[in-house]
Amino acid sequence: MNASSLSRRAVLAGTAAVAALPLVTGRATAAGSSAYRWRNVVIGGTGFITGVLFHPRVRGLAYVRTDIGGAYRWDDRRDRWVPLLDHIGWDDWNLLGVEAMAVDPAHPDRLYLACGTYAQEWAGNGAVLCSDDRGATWRRTDLTVKLGANEDGRGTGERLLVDPRDSDTLWLGTRHDGLLRSTDRGATWAPVSGFPAVPSATGQGITLLVAAGRAVYAGWGDGGGANLFRTSDGTTWEAVPGQPSGTAARVPVRAAYDRQGRELYVTYADAPGPNGQSDGSVHKLRTVGGGWTEVTPVKPGGTTGEGAADTFGYGGVAVDARRPGTVVVSTNNRWAAVDTLYRSTDGGRSWRSLKDTAVLDVSETPYLKWGEEQPKFGWWIQALAVDPYDARHVVYGTGATLYGTRDLRHWAPRIRGLEEASVTQLVSPPAGRAHLISGSRDIGVMYHERLTSSPAHGMATNPVLGSATGLAQAARRPAYVVRAGWGEHGNGAYSHDGGRTWAPFAAQPPIAKDAPGPIAVNADGTVLLWSFVHWDGTRYPAHRSADGGATWSEIPSFPKGATPVADPADPALFYAYDTDTGTLLASTDGGRSFTARATGLPAGDSQFKLVAAPDRTGDLWLSTKWNGLYRSTDGGGAFTKVDSCWASYTLGFGKAADGAGYPALYQVGSTEAITAVHRSDDEARTWVRINDDDHQWGWTGETITGDPRVYGRVYLATNGRGIQYGEPVR
Repeated sequence: MNASSLSRRAVLAGTAAVAALPLVTGRATAAGSSAYRWRNVVIGGTGFITGVLFHPRVRGLAYVRTDIGGAYRWDDRRDRWVPLLDHIGWDDWNLLGVEAMAVDPAHPDRLYLACGTYAQEWAGNGAVLCSDDRGATWRRTDLTVKLGANEDGRGTGERLLVDPRDSDTLWLGTRHDGLLRSTDRGATWAPVSGFPAVPSATGQGITLLVAAGRAVYAGWGDGGGANLFRTSDGTTWEAVPGQPSGTAARVPVRAAYDRQGRELYVTYADAPGPNGQSDGSVHKLRTVGGGWTEVTPVKPGGTTGEGAADTFGYGGVAVDARRPGTVVVSTNNRWAAVDTLYRSTDGGRSWRSLKDTAVLDVSETPYLKWGEEQPKFGWWIQALAVDPYDARHVVYGTGATLYGTRDLRHWAPRIRGLEEASVTQLVSPPAGRAHLISGSRDIGVMYHERLTSSPAHGMATNPVLGSATGLAQAARRPAYVVRAGWGEHGNGAYSHDGGRTWAPFAAQPPIAKDAPGPIAVNADGTVLLWSFVHWDGTRYPAHRSADGGATWSEIPSFPKGATPVADPADPALFYAYDTDTGTLLASTDGGRSFTARATGLPAGDSQFKLVAAPDRTGDLWLSTKWNGLYRSTDGGGAFTKVDSCWASYTLGFGKAADGAGYPALYQVGSTEAITAVHRSDDEARTWVRINDDDHQWGWTGETITGDPRVYGRVYLATNGRGIQYGEPVR
């Protein structure tokens, strides 16, 4: 039984969770499917590492969690991370965000994950996944509460813990629903009565759970007085006496127990992070006999040498399992002076900044330079761990990667196998050195000469973009590519060498600064159309340029916010679909004006994509989430519904099969009961499923494209698992 079907099981009212349902991953290749091999297009990291955890009893065993891209296990033999949640299906996309993880020190093969990306009303409830084989297979318990792996506070300490007195007992801290406990290894859960803190609307709740000897400590992020509690018997909870107070200790972010020294180190900030912190501190508690000591390395405040305000909080904390008093902490949200790690070998009496002597080698993932000469040491540092078998082996997560060192001086990404990009744009050129150009949230545009290594030139610069909103190639002039997105020094650029190097448009419409949207270029590269959509959904008039971006003029007849689509054969033709009215519009004068052609198409569909078949004029396909697939062969004058699928989320084209006269079609959609990745070699009359139950990656509805030079190869954008590419098993 796969994850999608499990998500439709009823949840018992009035309980914290239902009994566990079996979920065993295994490849499925039913009738109407084709065996494919799936791999990541390598970029390396690209997302927020929210937690990292070494197993305390097994050398070389470690796990990481991410905010939207699942969890991974370190394979020490292969020197790479192994994804553990790629089996999560379309219906269960919300479970790809991992709020917390826990291991059982007494049972090395046991792993627990608390999954749930959003705690909003529109999101599904969370679930706890339990594995007895280090994540190879899972048993799942659906909760009746929501978790928030991509909410504020997602980088705080683990909210999931195996009880130090009893391996069958687990604790789970939630954001809105207090503390839960399971006494049957996660099979069922119930609220803990008597936990002192009361949830509020801030949505932080319990920020950390940590064992210190036989006691369990819980951090609390919702304010209202005490923010650190403990139980010594598993039943009675109390506020820890003498705990720090004030703005710098408002939210306990993470905690680590020095078993040798019997001291609990706690990092604090004035907000949960990863953004919004301006103050913080570090304290330690002697767990035997009590007594707090402040050991803050550097107090936030003051100014940098350039006169900027040096504000920040504290984030990660980790201790040396074998040497008492050796501890590492991280700053967080320290943008002016750049975040660092501080290390102490005397219990926090003195500290040194590891950044000050760090030598960073990002040659494996060059994009980390972000267009500069040198990469940053890090930002959003809340995940931090020290190898219990090697005190000089330290790793820490950032908003884009996981850095590691073996000597406390030389650092490099430890990211092989871990791909977390949220991808929005894919172009596979018909010629040239690159088989793929991609656009993603946060890391802009990448030019992939090789699929198996991070782009040698890093992310596209001149200008550097954050999130990409548009990427297009001139069909009859593939060396010309344009891109759009969010950037500090311009929001649009062009390339004359197929996307390898870039230059900014000479000018841009004023609205481009605040609302860059999708962009299109006509078949011969002489006309640009740029649509504008603010991140809050506000739509603005599109603009046109016929001089490579030197001047722009508004297009009043273009539907605001729509995605412009260029005809791949006729430079005078552009198309747009107005989802508000269900109307297909076309321009026959190079985008100067648009008029309605087909009406009565699906209106109000929350997800749709209009694509033009390559090397043809007027061959349009419209995929819609709730209404299926439509096709027009007369430039949008009339559309015919395709009967072979009932839902189509995104559609793309690739090289035709041998003997076929039409390009291969690739689709994320539903032809039967489940949403899957499909290929058609006969113009959508029939489809074969080309992914399997082990390779689903949650939500994959953004974009898909085949390779025009390699039959069967397909590139698939995911929301948190990077770019997947599949090829038929020969």
